[in-house]
Amino acid sequence: MQEVKRVILVLSGKGGVGKSTVSVQLATSLRNAGHKVGLLDVDLCGPSIPRLLNLEGRSIHQCEEGWIPVYTDETQTLSVMSIGFLLENRNQAIIWRGPKKNAMIKQFLSDVSWSDLDFLVVDTPPGTSDEHMSVVESLKGHTNCGAILVTTPQAVAVGDVRREATFCRKTGIPVLGVIENMSGFACPTCQECTNIFSKGGGIALAEYLKVPFLGQIPIDPKLAECSENGSNFLDAFPFSSTAEMFKEMVRKLSGSDESTTQLDT
Repeated sequence: MQEVKRVILVLSGKGGVGKSTVSVQLATSLRNAGHKVGLLDVDLCGPSIPRLLNLEGRSIHQCEEGWIPVYTDETQTLSVMSIGFLLENRNQAIIWRGPKKNAMIKQFLSDVSWSDLDFLVVDTPPGTSDEHMSVVESLKGHTNCGAILVTTPQAVAVGDVRREATFCRKTGIPVLGVIENMSGFACPTCQECTNIFSKGGGIALAEYLKVPFLGQIPIDPKLAECSENGSNFLDAFPFSSTAEMFKEMVRKLSGSDESTTQLDT
């Protein structure tokens, strides 16, 4: 972890808000912006990152420095680690108690040869329990670590994400900003965005927490289809409004937009 310059935790107090999709698109956008990126999946009971990146069936190998992560292509600019690579098939369940989960997460953070990374994006499960505490404890001493909070517009979801903000405050993890996912429906024909749920929950949460609002991501059928197929959404639809939103988030996080908080370079 000493060679990892910046760590971004993707958090939410609630399940089903799209943390894994956001994590994959953020990591891919950072890579496309010229950064060397790692993506760590610590959702041990629901490891969806291998499927989202079409990496199912790939194997993890060992070297003298530890486990070698799985690379998405021959450029080796996006490396991935997930317990999904250690399972026989996607239907195999992880039935572990807390101590075994903690040991696996610590091993992912300490025994994986992440090499020289500009960013390590960590996809987390919902809540504020064992997995989150293990990540925070393993990252103690890392001077450049922050969290992104993902919510949907509804008040119930926003209320749950506030608890995650409390977790960050109590553990000393700075919040880099808030993302509002599933913010309206992007019509695949005319690209007009229609609000299916309520609107503005993410902006209100960012204002309440006094942290930057990073952007709104609509429900995009093209993104959903690419996620199901494991294809690269940003390569397939680089000029879509959703792709542009992720590019804007990366500009903010990498420090090219002075209107928001970013990780130190």
